[in-house]
Amino acid sequence: MDALMLAAEGGMAGIAKPMQGIGSSVFEIALPHRGEAFRVVYAVQLGSDLWVLHAFQKKSTRGIKTPKHEIDLIRERLKKLKELLDER
Repeated sequence: MDALMLAAEGGMAGIAKPMQGIGSSVFEIALPHRGEAFRVVYAVQLGSDLWVLHAFQKKSTRGIKTPKHEIDLIRERLKKLKELLDER
């Protein structure tokens, strides 16, 4: 995935966009594949590493909004990751 490689090197791919309501360092990549929609959500500026918080197939037929249960999972993973990094 070229977009993640670019992010790992400190850049940002044109297809990456800030994930609204999660945090200023959390980005989403939307990937179409064979008529399906996939999302990868990653966090940067957490230590010196790039962390993939979640990747999923978007199955909703009601618009482009990310389902609430996916947002909740991303928030929980980000919270746990920050706690883990604070313990280091």
